[in-house]
Amino acid sequence: MKGHLEQRGKNVWKIILELGEDADGKRLRSVVTFHGTKRPAQEEMTRLLRQLATGTYVDQVRMTVKQYLEHWLANYAKPNVGERTYERYEAIVRQHLIPALGRHKLSKLRPMHISAYYAEALIDGRVRRKRKEERVHSKVQDVPQDLKKGLSAQTVTHHHRVLREALKQAVRWQMLAVNPADAVKPPRAVHKEIQALDEKGAAELLRSLEGTRFHLPALLAIGTGMRRGELLGLRWQDVDLKAGKLAVRQNLQQTSNGLLFKSPKTGRGERSISLMTATVTALKKEKKRQAALRLQKGPAYQGNDLVLCEDDGSPWTPNRFSAQWRYVVNGRGQNVRFHDLRHTHATLLLRQGIHPKVVSERLGHSTINITLDTYSHVMPDMQDEAAEKLDGVLKAAMGVASRRRR
Repeated sequence: MKGHLEQRGKNVWKIILELGEDADGKRLRSVVTFHGTKRPAQEEMTRLLRQLATGTYVDQVRMTVKQYLEHWLANYAKPNVGERTYERYEAIVRQHLIPALGRHKLSKLRPMHISAYYAEALIDGRVRRKRKEERVHSKVQDVPQDLKKGLSAQTVTHHHRVLREALKQAVRWQMLAVNPADAVKPPRAVHKEIQALDEKGAAELLRSLEGTRFHLPALLAIGTGMRRGELLGLRWQDVDLKAGKLAVRQNLQQTSNGLLFKSPKTGRGERSISLMTATVTALKKEKKRQAALRLQKGPAYQGNDLVLCEDDGSPWTPNRFSAQWRYVVNGRGQNVRFHDLRHTHATLLLRQGIHPKVVSERLGHSTINITLDTYSHVMPDMQDEAAEKLDGVLKAAMGVASRRRR
């Protein structure tokens, strides 16, 4: 395998690789553009020649979007993101982006191609995946209108984020000069107000769950704002019943390869949370119950040290937990998602005048801006209260000043 450099401008080089001959004896070449000085260009050429020699070289000129996205998944996404995140990326890439954009050459992908996909996905995004076999040789217009199901604007926005991130890496790898996704605006997602219980609703839910295995999870979620995975990963060693605190150090994730205990993905995610007295009391009761079960089951009891677990000590899988929650709660005539209890925790605190910074720390948000954006619906009431308090303070101060002048 041979290669050589040609300078095409200041710090612009063409790396020309000789790929041999095709069946007709025609010489095959691959040309790669490199931006930088001569020495790094030579090093890049050496690297590419090594790939040619080992059979791992991919011709960037002929590379399709499909080939690139598969390369990105294997060589960038999988080593750098969590397993659950990777599974979401892979599903979006394989079920949506590749069927829609994969046929284009990577170097020829343009903003109009991406924009056209977003527009079609809003109308017919689900049909592409669910009726793939029926649509191999058909066009969108051939599908009956009553069978067309579009994706939501929020879902298409997720697709945009994944595609933009993937193409951003292509720019870093010097496979693209610019990112075509940067020039495309995703559809504007309709903002859905979060669902949260008020004080009365939270109390009613807790009363209705007394005597069930969901009373403690609900009390913990309302009292701490912890996520489902964080609660299912909580260990007794992370709970200090004397001090009335717990530490969030891991969460339980359910992946296609099984259960996974994982540390929080950000520093803010690992945090200490003060507990309500009622929560401490409930935790003490649960600890005694688990101690009795451990004696009863003997060696069959799994010593995972989990606060919320099955009766044999094994992890309470997230999917099973959610399915059982829906069955129990809906059976009592209440339509409350477990994640709504996290929103309930934040909303109740903000309405009590707790500073958003404190609420953000308890929730484990990476920035206070996330807290403010998520719970902006609570702010109007706080604004009115702030104005009333400021009005009272200024009136009192003005009254004192007036008396002094007299």
